[in-house]
Amino acid sequence: MRRISRPLLFVIVAVLVAAGYFGYRFISNRGDGKLHASGTIEAVQIDVSSELSGKVKEALADEGQSVKSGDPLLNLDDSMLKAQRDVAQAAVDSANNAVASSQSAYNTAQAQYDAAVTAARAQQGASRLTDWLGRAPSNFDQPLWYFSQDEQMTAAQSEVTASQQALQQAQDNLDQLVGSLNNADFVNAENRLNEARVGYLVAKTVRDHAQATGGKVSPEDINLPSLPAFAPTYKIKIAIAKDLTGNGTVQDVLNNSQDALDAAETELHDAQKAYDALLNTNASDQVLEARAAVSVARERYEVAQDALSKLQTGLHSPQVRIASLGLDQAKNGLLQSQGALHQAQANLALLDTQLKKLTVYAPLDGVILTRNVEPGEFVQPGSAAITMANLNDLTITVYIPEDHYGEIHLGQEATVTVDSFPGQTFTATVTKIADQAEFTPRNVQTVEGRSATVYAVKLKVNDPEGKLKLGMPADVAFVQ
Repeated sequence: MRRISRPLLFVIVAVLVAAGYFGYRFISNRGDGKLHASGTIEAVQIDVSSELSGKVKEALADEGQSVKSGDPLLNLDDSMLKAQRDVAQAAVDSANNAVASSQSAYNTAQAQYDAAVTAARAQQGASRLTDWLGRAPSNFDQPLWYFSQDEQMTAAQSEVTASQQALQQAQDNLDQLVGSLNNADFVNAENRLNEARVGYLVAKTVRDHAQATGGKVSPEDINLPSLPAFAPTYKIKIAIAKDLTGNGTVQDVLNNSQDALDAAETELHDAQKAYDALLNTNASDQVLEARAAVSVARERYEVAQDALSKLQTGLHSPQVRIASLGLDQAKNGLLQSQGALHQAQANLALLDTQLKKLTVYAPLDGVILTRNVEPGEFVQPGSAAITMANLNDLTITVYIPEDHYGEIHLGQEATVTVDSFPGQTFTATVTKIADQAEFTPRNVQTVEGRSATVYAVKLKVNDPEGKLKLGMPADVAFVQ
């Protein structure tokens, strides 16, 4: 075998680099005055992936198959989502029933409110007529109808507030006097008298009960104010008790109840006497005046509330307010049930959307390059399940040296040839010219080659018959 000398080997390597065997070559002169460059046929490749995770149920496209945009490529298992959808549909049905029930409750509350308003207006009519026909007190310069109902209610509410404050102030003053050591004797006499009065009333009631059960009078002839209504059965029980009770026992009951009443009456007289003895003291004057002030202030407060209540007619009546609160509550219940229905419907719509996404569709017209999954395999969202490309949109990228940059422009035509179809040319058009230079590819072996800069030029290749395939080496001749 003949060996090649070292100087000759360097020359061959240099020629190969210039010829593009290391991934980059351009020939500016082939005797035809055209700029020549080389590259490979390219196309935009798209990785098609599922938006959901799941097990592949069907693979509907094979490698090399041409598909149209929207054609199904994969089907994922839908059993789990269908079960979830059934649950969501049941929730929607339940929410619809709740809305219907809430709507019925709201309609009822609305009817009750309307009825309350009607009744209140009828009641208010009599009050308005009184204001128009009635004569105002002599101290009033304006007629009764002069101020509106709202104005009168505002004034009445102010009087309620003022009278309540006055009552609190009077009560505080009384409490201060009662708690003062200077008034202790009179206050004790008051407390004794109050307790004696209550004790007397209790003892009298006990004595009356003893007369009913053990006395010589008939139950029908005894007036017992403490027992508002004697039922016939109770009277029968009293009569039976009188028959069953022995004479000694009856007399003991009567004697003891009378003794207790006598003692209570004595204490009442003594307490009243002790109280009367202190009436002319300074302490009694202060306490009695304070108690009177509290009584008047309390009555003022009660009357002010009564006046406000009388003004609360029509739409301001308590019945209308209660009906209005019921209507508001029913309305809130209806809104809540409607919100729950919307949420249930949204959950159902979400599951319907997810069910649709279990089928992966082709995003464009093209050819399936690779299919990375098979039926039964599990896929994750975002993982490349299928790779496809649009072979009707082929491109080729070549590199032009800096000193020939000015010879290329957008829209410029070129011819493309490939080794697979000798003697046949394809047309191409420049669609992009790089704005920045870059160094020649790293596999260029010489320092001179690596130091050179080039510009990437992208061309769109016209291949109506679909002969060109991805990765084919191709030569480009720019038409000057």
